[in-house]
Amino acid sequence: MAVAETQLYAKVSNKHRSKSTSVLLESLLAKGFPAHIAQKALAATGQKTIEDAAKWLHSHCNDPSLEDPIPQEYALYLCPTGRLYNHLQEFWKESKRQCGKNRAHEVFPHITLCDFFTCEDQKVELLYDTLKRVGDNFSQCFPTSISLSLHSSTSYLGFFIGDSHANILKEFALAFSSEASALADCHVKPCLKQFHLTLAHKFYPHHQKTLEQLAKFINPGETCQWVAALYSRDMRFVHYQTLRALFQYKPQNIDELMINTGDFIYVDPTQKSDVSEGWVIGTSHRTGCRGFLPENYTERANESDTWVKHREYVFVTTSRFFTQTENEPNVKLNGEVLNPSMSRSVTNVLSLQNATLRRGVLVMRHGERVDQVFGKSWLQQCMTADGKYYRADLNFPSTLPKRKDSMKHFEYDPPLSCCGIFQSKLIGEALLDQEVTVSYVYSSPALRCVQTAQHVLQGLKLDQKVKIRVEPGLFEWTKWEASTVIPNFMTVRELAEASYKIDTSYRCNFPLSSLVPSESYEEYVSRSSAAIKQIITACSSKGKGVIIIVGHGSSLTSFTRPLIGLPARDSSDFAQVVRKIPSLGMCFCEEVKEENKWQMVNPPVKTLTHGANAAFNWRNGSVED
Repeated sequence: MAVAETQLYAKVSNKHRSKSTSVLLESLLAKGFPAHIAQKALAATGQKTIEDAAKWLHSHCNDPSLEDPIPQEYALYLCPTGRLYNHLQEFWKESKRQCGKNRAHEVFPHITLCDFFTCEDQKVELLYDTLKRVGDNFSQCFPTSISLSLHSSTSYLGFFIGDSHANILKEFALAFSSEASALADCHVKPCLKQFHLTLAHKFYPHHQKTLEQLAKFINPGETCQWVAALYSRDMRFVHYQTLRALFQYKPQNIDELMINTGDFIYVDPTQKSDVSEGWVIGTSHRTGCRGFLPENYTERANESDTWVKHREYVFVTTSRFFTQTENEPNVKLNGEVLNPSMSRSVTNVLSLQNATLRRGVLVMRHGERVDQVFGKSWLQQCMTADGKYYRADLNFPSTLPKRKDSMKHFEYDPPLSCCGIFQSKLIGEALLDQEVTVSYVYSSPALRCVQTAQHVLQGLKLDQKVKIRVEPGLFEWTKWEASTVIPNFMTVRELAEASYKIDTSYRCNFPLSSLVPSESYEEYVSRSSAAIKQIITACSSKGKGVIIIVGHGSSLTSFTRPLIGLPARDSSDFAQVVRKIPSLGMCFCEEVKEENKWQMVNPPVKTLTHGANAAFNWRNGSVED
């Protein structure tokens, strides 16, 4: 057991545990559950219903930490509802789309009254009583509206609370802190610094102006009902990443984790380097079990997605009431009040703002290549004794394009697999469904990239209208090439004769002869930056439309960062990022012309995820013993 965990266990175990007379607890005790386990289940589910607690206990029957005396952590937040909340949610959504995720997206809109503190499971009801009592005491003096003023810096954007209203909130937080500490025997620390409602935090400085523009559409004086809500989280996973399962995964080995679609998984980011590529080791929020799981079955979730809301006190101008569950018709989880008409109006305003985004650059990695599936010796597997190609597996391409020199050059310039061809067409069809207007297509000279571009265009039904510009400057970092020389690529004429829709009139910015074997990282970064800038300049005559660039895993960071004004990553960080980029992974940048800049936004199509399919011999297990 780790030292920190040992200290934590000791800290918790040394406290005296009192008995609870909760009706919910008595019902669980009557079912035969031990008191400490029943109390743990109630605390983990917000002490709402017997059904929730019993379901939790059933799911955690194999949880190795079920007997551990580690309590939940609790925090008291003041959350907006009504029209103001809807405006904030629109800002959350649009800021994430235009500028990517920042720290504020991890949690719903709130003002922190008391930061996280621990409370023993059997004493949580005392916190509920305290919240109701303190809420009643302050209900008459609580402001009908809270004064909010926008504040901005290079790493923070949010509303500061006016002094007079902030003083009332501080008194409320102090009263809750003092009474909860005394009754529940826990250390509750009230927030006494500048009260604020964060809109964005720890974002790139070049996104500041965009975020400020979006924030101007939030009217802080909008109708709002404020709710003081008590939330809890599992203190063991505070510094972990939270993932959400996109698909069900059934373990193939004893050390793997069973996950269902929608499950949340906690992953320690410090252990990622110790796990095989494509896998992570995580702990299931639903079951408490731990094991390996495929990373591409998951997506990043928000930190607060696994939090539990226990009780809330709603401040209203005419009456006051204390809500014990989330079943009230107008107040939902996180204080959300649905108002479709307001949501539409804010969306329309933001859509007008986004009309200035004219051009886009979609950078994608090529599809699945044959050596990715069959290894570096793939060519030997499908060559006859007399040197002719044959299809040794259905995932091999049906034919190889003709080239004047030796077929052995395909070893270092491999084609797409049949699955790679299918992937590429699927992406093109998705772009067509989203009505993406494509003006230009550029490709690395690698055959797999040219083929990807061709099949994306086929999916878009543009293969007869848009031609592929082959640009050697888009080739990947040559240091990563297995050969000590630059691969012998097919010429533009050979590609055109092989029925690829190549723009033979295009004059490349970087001739093949300019590519240097084993170039330094600085040389690669400089080449990539120059290549993307020259492409943008060359395509400036057409104001609208998307430029598709088909490259390699390294392209997604080396082409987009200079475009949006970011410096190159450190070479070690660069390698770690690139190794996780899957086939057809993509990044999308949009131009904000009036500000003379580009910004990263969500790609126009969803991700493409699929599992592995191993080779199969029908004799194994079917005929042979």
